[in-house]
Amino acid sequence: MEKIAFIGHRQIFDMSVRERLYNAALQEIKNGCKNFCMGTHGDFDKMALGVCRELRKTYKDINIEVVITSFAQIKPVVDHDEIFGDEIFKPFDDVETIMFDIEETHFKQKITVSNRRMIDSCSALICYANPNYKYSSGALAAMKYAKKKGLRIVNLFA
Repeated sequence: MEKIAFIGHRQIFDMSVRERLYNAALQEIKNGCKNFCMGTHGDFDKMALGVCRELRKTYKDINIEVVITSFAQIKPVVDHDEIFGDEIFKPFDDVETIMFDIEETHFKQKITVSNRRMIDSCSALICYANPNYKYSSGALAAMKYAKKKGLRIVNLFA
């Protein structure tokens, strides 16, 4: 079963990336992919989730997995639900959430380890990673890891 991972830089200033992301995901769907996976830590992750949700309105059989790296990401929603019941907006109520067994991982490495586990479970990567970025970049490290693992890579960085 083919699954596509989305990984990208935390901040995106080029809003044309969304259109490229939409077209790339749509092409994957047309090629038969129905399973998509992304994290929750930045602009690209939010963009990927939004695109997948939008595409699922037309392609009802799309499966969306959202990888969380810490219970702290969902704790405010749980606490709020206990007080106000089901009326609260639940940001992940329409997707499958998964969390890899990384609780013992140092907090500064959790996203990197999660990205690797996500890549290990996928057959392709749609990313937004600047190959010339001069600083340490989790997105670039993930893209290099995916390349080393032999995944097909679509980099939307222009």
